Amino acid sequence: MELRHLSAIVTGGASGLGEACVRRIAEAGGKVAIVDLNQERAEALIKEIGSKQIIFKKTDVTSAEEVENNVQEIVKTQGKVNGLINCAGIATPGKVLGRKGVMELAAFEKVIKINLIGTFNMIRVVSDYMKENDVNDEGERGVILNTASAAAFEGQIGQAAYSASKGGVASMTLPLAREFSSLGIRVMTIAPGLFETPMFDTLPQAAKDALGSTVPFPNRLGNPAEYAKLMDSIMANPMLNGEVIRLDGALRMQPK
Repeated sequence: MELRHLSAIVTGGASGLGEACVRRIAEAGGKVAIVDLNQERAEALIKEIGSKQIIFKKTDVTSAEEVENNVQEIVKTQGKVNGLINCAGIATPGKVLGRKGVMELAAFEKVIKINLIGTFNMIRVVSDYMKENDVNDEGERGVILNTASAAAFEGQIGQAAYSASKGGVASMTLPLAREFSSLGIRVMTIAPGLFETPMFDTLPQAAKDALGSTVPFPNRLGNPAEYAKLMDSIMANPMLNGEVIRLDGALRMQPK
């Protein structure tokens, strides 16, 4: 699936990893719909890129109604959807037994709802449209790419909710790929390590450098463009299916 042939939806597409994917697809000549809550940032990005093939739908990925209605509108506008890239997510840290007492259940539920249920919500709606696409030369009707995390495998102290959510994303990759195989829809997941995204915006440069120094090689934080580069490779290679690829510079997270 070459990027120039994509009619893609990118959740969290207004910033970070999602933004990098939007840029790469647009540069290749593909169509992109940004699904995000940050309208101001999304509209500024569309204006900066200057492509008429990018649209924006303000969407809460955890809302069944919003996702169903907005995906329907995106398909009407773009003609079809053959690519879904799920990058929307939050990384709210918190110990179960913290200084202020026991973690509120709502805090755990929020992370699971956005990172895991939101990802699944997009998949269930978009796949229903993908199955109606004509097949390409490789027999493909679409590609779904999700975002997990290195924390799915080596969660640190304070990451119980985040690790659970990303572990869920990683774990559903294979069963979804198996289910969708008869439809010609591939399902893949990228598990990034430490990447310089808006999650790190509040940190001083010294703190960012310290985090980057924990990555064996390259000895730095990842660049979102490197995520987008792997996204491109996954889209282009039809044999990549049902797998979680770590993109972390050989990083293995320590307890804290």
